[in-house]
Amino acid sequence: MNEIKKEDIKQEVFDLYDDYAHNRVERRDFMQKLSAYAVGGITVASLMSFLMPDYHGAIQVQANDPRLKSDYVTYDSPKGGGKIKALLSEPADAKGKLGGIVIVHENRGLNPHIEDVARRAALAGFISIAPDALTPLGGYPGNDDDGRTMQSKRDRNEMLEDFIAGFEYLKNHKDCNGKIGVVGFCFGGWIANMMAVRIPDLAAAVPFYGGQPAAEDVPKIKAPLLIQYAGLDTRVNEGWPAYEAALKANNKEYTVYTYPEVNHGFHNDTTPRYDKPAAELAWKRTVDFFNAKLK
Repeated sequence: MNEIKKEDIKQEVFDLYDDYAHNRVERRDFMQKLSAYAVGGITVASLMSFLMPDYHGAIQVQANDPRLKSDYVTYDSPKGGGKIKALLSEPADAKGKLGGIVIVHENRGLNPHIEDVARRAALAGFISIAPDALTPLGGYPGNDDDGRTMQSKRDRNEMLEDFIAGFEYLKNHKDCNGKIGVVGFCFGGWIANMMAVRIPDLAAAVPFYGGQPAAEDVPKIKAPLLIQYAGLDTRVNEGWPAYEAALKANNKEYTVYTYPEVNHGFHNDTTPRYDKPAAELAWKRTVDFFNAKLK
């Protein structure tokens, strides 16, 4: 059997995976629906293998990279989960205090990909913290299926408090200059938007394909926003017109990019939804934005 290529997969398969990844379709139903696309020598098992993330094969910055100081910390989140574990990373040769970035995971906890993103942010010259909202339930369990199930058991507003507490931890860190930004993906994109609503002194927010805050919350936003959407992500994008109208009506500072013909999750290089040109451009824009706002 020939190796499956992204170009050979119908868009409906990626849409189906999106439903599965966001708990709208159970695993059994997902596999049953996937069978309709198992044709021409492609099996359901090979499709599943193709769609599932390859965390360790796609790591860009290894955990033991000598250019970084990277280790786990635990901080207090009294309004959220109590105690939260997080990965704290910064350049090993940093001179002086650094701008800080809160890295917010998707709907499955602090998996190896998000830890990798946190280390990339540190290599770009920042001190980053990547909290695990699954800490109160034992932490990221080692696979996304269980991670999604666990995260669905937590209240998302309590998890928001956990990331706000992570902001406070980073702001008070001896190596941080007090200017903090946030970048989040999917669920984390919603968190990034909501941290902009909730934290008056947040210096910058970058939501990737994240759910939007209610229009009545937009006047509370003080942070400049860099908003990034996937062109094929109709589910999330349908909330953008109302969000943009509220941002304009309240004279908020924002820049928005929609990357054409890419799927929700295009920045995640561990799955076939990844789009290398769009992901690299979006990350460059993110780093440039943080360089402008956090230093």
